[in-house]
Amino acid sequence: MNEGPSKNEGPNINELINAAEVRLIDADGSNVGVVSINEAMNRADIAGLDLVEISPNASPPVCKVMDFGKYKYEAQKKASEARKKQKIIEVKEIKMRPNIDSHDYDVKMRAIMRFFEAGDKVKVTLRFRGREMAHQELGMDLLKKVQADTEEFAKIEAQPKLEGRQMIMVMAPK
Repeated sequence: MNEGPSKNEGPNINELINAAEVRLIDADGSNVGVVSINEAMNRADIAGLDLVEISPNASPPVCKVMDFGKYKYEAQKKASEARKKQKIIEVKEIKMRPNIDSHDYDVKMRAIMRFFEAGDKVKVTLRFRGREMAHQELGMDLLKKVQADTEEFAKIEAQPKLEGRQMIMVMAPK
C-alpha cells in the first residue's frame, strides 16, 4: 500500500528524479553534458544546492543545480506580478426611462464615458412602465441616440432587444 513520496506540484527535485542519466546544467548556467544521476546529485551536494528537473520530457531529462526554495519564490513572485497586471472587466449598468429629460440624459452619458475610460463594459437598460409599452419605438430611438453618442468610444456587443418590460443593449470600449 505504501507508494513512496507523493508527487508534489512543480518539478521533481533531488531523490524524486527517476532517470539513470540526465543532461546537467551547472549552478552558473554552463552545460556540463550527459552525466549519471549519482554524479549530478554529488555535484549538487558539493555546491550545497538542489538538483531540479527542468525538462522531464526531454531525452535524457534536463536537470539544473539551483536553490529550489529561491526558484519557487521567484516563480511565485512572477505569477503574483502577472495577476496584478490583469484587468478584470466589469459590466456596469445604466438604467434609463423612455421619456428621460435632456439633463438627466447628459448625466447618464457622463457616467457611461467614465465607465468606458475605466475599461468596463456598459449595459444600458431601458425600463417601460404601464402605457409606455405601447411606445417601444421611443425606447429604440433613445438607445440609437446613446449608440450614436458613444460611437467613437465604444462598440455594440449586444444589439438593443426587448426582454419583458425592459430593452437592453450592451456596449464595450474600443
